[in-house]
Amino acid sequence: MSAPETKKSGMKKLDTIDLKILDELQRDGRLPNVALAKIVGLSPTPCTERVRALEAAGFIAGYAARLDAERLDLGLLVFIEIGIDRTSQDAFDNFARAIMRIPQVQECHMVAGGFDYLIKVRVTDMAAYRAFLGEVLSKVPGIRETHTYAVMERVKESPAVDLSHLNAAARP
Repeated sequence: MSAPETKKSGMKKLDTIDLKILDELQRDGRLPNVALAKIVGLSPTPCTERVRALEAAGFIAGYAARLDAERLDLGLLVFIEIGIDRTSQDAFDNFARAIMRIPQVQECHMVAGGFDYLIKVRVTDMAAYRAFLGEVLSKVPGIRETHTYAVMERVKESPAVDLSHLNAAARP
């Protein structure tokens, strides 16, 4: 990719074809190159070169299968607000290291506001969550308090990244 870098972020400027490739691959990462090339209006070889360049530049972080958690008997999704007892770099690092070792935690975000972290946890059911809370999360150092929100219904879940702000900028 020999596109110029943008002044704002130092990232390479993506053109409309790059954005189409990214959009299609985030919808279906197993899309064969020939089909992708046809969709974006390229022949297969230049399409492959663009995908490789997007991977090398870090725009494509990887490929993975999306598993159906409910079919795998992980039907309870909870979000947990966590307040920690100290807000020092050492406390943040210790908390992060502990959370990284817990497989039930799918996501963990440090947030601004009335608490410090928001984590997303998947377990089989409420009894499993109670065990997780008492036997796993309670052993993480530095947690002062937690507030749990059990998901009753999934309204929207998407791994897709909105590219519309880049599509407008890529148009000539």
